[in-house]
Amino acid sequence: MTTVSIIAIIINIIISLTLATGMTPVLVWWERRVAGFIQDRAGPNRCSIGPIRLGGLVQSVADMLKLVFKEDFTPSHIKYKFFFSLAPIILFFCVFLTFGVIPFADNLVYDGQSIMMQALPIQLGVMWFLAYAGLSTYGIILGGYSSGSKFGILSSIRATAQVISYEAAMALAVVSMLLTYGSIHLGDIVAAQGDTLLGFIPSWGVFMQPLAALIFIVTAFAETNRTPFDIAEGESEIVAGYHTEYSAMKFGLFQVGELAAMCAASAIIVTLFFGGYQIPWLDTQTLKDNIDYVMVAIIVIVPLKIFFLTKWMKKNNNWEDSTNIRAKETAILTKVFWTIAIVVVALFAWFLSTGLSANGVAITVAVLQVLTFIIKFLLVALVFIWIRWTLLRFRYDQLQMLGWKVLLPLSLLNIVITATYIVVTGS
Repeated sequence: MTTVSIIAIIINIIISLTLATGMTPVLVWWERRVAGFIQDRAGPNRCSIGPIRLGGLVQSVADMLKLVFKEDFTPSHIKYKFFFSLAPIILFFCVFLTFGVIPFADNLVYDGQSIMMQALPIQLGVMWFLAYAGLSTYGIILGGYSSGSKFGILSSIRATAQVISYEAAMALAVVSMLLTYGSIHLGDIVAAQGDTLLGFIPSWGVFMQPLAALIFIVTAFAETNRTPFDIAEGESEIVAGYHTEYSAMKFGLFQVGELAAMCAASAIIVTLFFGGYQIPWLDTQTLKDNIDYVMVAIIVIVPLKIFFLTKWMKKNNNWEDSTNIRAKETAILTKVFWTIAIVVVALFAWFLSTGLSANGVAITVAVLQVLTFIIKFLLVALVFIWIRWTLLRFRYDQLQMLGWKVLLPLSLLNIVITATYIVVTGS
């Protein structure tokens, strides 16, 4: 293994860590701010470090530090203390490992060597994801069982029934995608989505398999225990379910695991159905062939984005008194954002003037594709949050009926239609 390969793997692991766990404060902040927006209230916006509030993001950082330093209390009635402590760890690590096979960019060709842009350079693809997504439920089951509480036991039973109900439909939706793209490797699936249908529609999974996309997204909500499928944590019925007896960082690991599961679901949805790292109508080779035009577009777009962002901040986060905390924060952030814009513009202007080598073009395209993946990832995560604060929780019987009587038959029908089309057309 060459030095470049090792560096690429380290970078991909850092990206996986950032998206799986580093996004936790941001997603908690989003949850609160989106909830506040939907409920016509402000949400957290006062906690600050000096003049820096970041719209309430500092509140999430403070909450995380609070969980880290709180006393870790284990109730005396817990008989299986080892399993009680192991449960949140299982949930967290299983969810984190699902990121190992997500391709963040097309294979990086450096000095003639092709390097996979994913944390684990293996070909298992979607099979790896399904395996660890299913195993993560054992953390919930074990946590509820070892708690020695009727609320925990009920939560474990609910979680078990839910994962059985929805894992089948999810797997069958994935089978339709495998029939469509002819590979279990997520890199191959995303590469195939770089083409177009009828010359102008991106051949993303959501256009190729709309029914499979709908089924998979619904089951992904159930797999992550997100509303309207959060019966395992039904606060109005069983307090908090499987994590009722947990405190401090054990409770924090459950919360991080839930958000990491949402991140993993967002990442796999983007990969399977929304083109992954593919920029619409600009596949990897097209990007490389037109890299100069792309850099010119970046030089123009970045200052415009920063201009409108700073203008919005001065309108909504300012104060007549220049010594006020809002005015100070706006002034600091304006300087920071414009500094970033100047650095980006200067860097790409230098690339344009000096020209990029083949390796430089490959690295630039990889960076653009990683940024594209992250933008799509954040948009899907926002939909998860939006749905949570819009829909009500299903009753248990409604959840089971949806899984067994609606999603499972539809997923089987979709496989039959897909297989029939492939046999008839031969493609």
